[in-house]
Amino acid sequence: MFRRCIRAYSHRAPQPSSAELTQLLQTYASSPPLPLDLKNLLSFGRPATPTSVLSSSNFALAEIPRRLARRVRSLEALPFIVGTNPYVASTLNAYRDSFRLLTTYPAVSSLDENKNFTEQLEDLVHRHANDIPTMAKGFLECAKYMSPTQISAFLDGMIRNRISVRLIAEQHIVVSRALEDATPGEVVNVGVVDTQCSPSAMVRMCESYVGELCSATLGASPSIVIDGEPDATFGYVPVHLEYILTEILKNSFRATVEFHKARALPPVRITLSPPRPGSTGTTSGFFSIRIRDEGGGVSPSNMARIFSYAFTTAKNSDEHDLDGGGGPYAAQHIGGLANISGGDTNLFSEITSKGLQTGLGSIAGLGYGLPMSKLYAQYFGGSLDLMSLEGWGNDVFLKLRCLNEVEESTI
Repeated sequence: MFRRCIRAYSHRAPQPSSAELTQLLQTYASSPPLPLDLKNLLSFGRPATPTSVLSSSNFALAEIPRRLARRVRSLEALPFIVGTNPYVASTLNAYRDSFRLLTTYPAVSSLDENKNFTEQLEDLVHRHANDIPTMAKGFLECAKYMSPTQISAFLDGMIRNRISVRLIAEQHIVVSRALEDATPGEVVNVGVVDTQCSPSAMVRMCESYVGELCSATLGASPSIVIDGEPDATFGYVPVHLEYILTEILKNSFRATVEFHKARALPPVRITLSPPRPGSTGTTSGFFSIRIRDEGGGVSPSNMARIFSYAFTTAKNSDEHDLDGGGGPYAAQHIGGLANISGGDTNLFSEITSKGLQTGLGSIAGLGYGLPMSKLYAQYFGGSLDLMSLEGWGNDVFLKLRCLNEVEESTI
């Protein structure tokens, strides 16, 4: 729940755009971004060639500014008192700066030029790593000036826009690296998509992090039992799945420990179900995951709000510890473990120095985990639903699109 911030600071309106920037924003905002065609986006890395990489760079230069322009316009359209909030104003200025950089960047026509552009794009990605936590702090302080519906609509739009921008940027960066580091052998990753992503391995990776965090903050943690088809794999963006699983497990682990207190903790059961051939012989194209806990469930009075921003049932959560709610590309203390190359310098390894010192706020959060997880699941046409048996536990049903089976899809 939002609370009024009692900190004293002076509200300053953000500086207006220059005439040139205003004209550029108007031009790009009036030109709707092209729908992301997943097949074409993946084609830049199937395989990565000099031609495909140069096409990818110019696609990024054309499409990212259109999306940034819309975010700038939406931020500028917020109520004046909200726009003067320092967190909101700093986010707006960051978007303006990135928009200005990309709209004035020259066309890329050689691999040397692409190397420089990729470095610029990587810097831009890191500069925006904390956008969601920053905006969340701003809305904490300005909640009384907007309705919950207005806040949800704004954040939904901002996060969806952010996913598409980051997907384009990350795809280009990873494809460029793939060309530079090309080695013979089977290609498993197509840019940011791992064609053999293992949900079972992802669950175990997230279990290790969440289990340590839960034990450090609550004194105990449940185990995980995986059934169904644990050896199944599918094509997906690992860092998206990592974020979704981490947020769901945070909730399940905390609820289990708090509900059972000093008693023996029942395990969290995760069932994996890959797509199966239908009556026509074709597969459904979706990988299904069920996360079942015995953490007491959600009361009927709270069910309607579980996917609302800033709603949380966590006790004693630190309302200003937002680092855990930034999404897969926001300075996660899980560190982007599902990175593409596995190296500490990889773009997905956005590791903060807080680690387990972030305390209960990291596992309880501010209620951003479930709504953001749902947006990430829905982005490729999947879904995330929760069924509660009050007094017993929850079942979370996650349905994810198999991206390696996608032929035609716009996102």
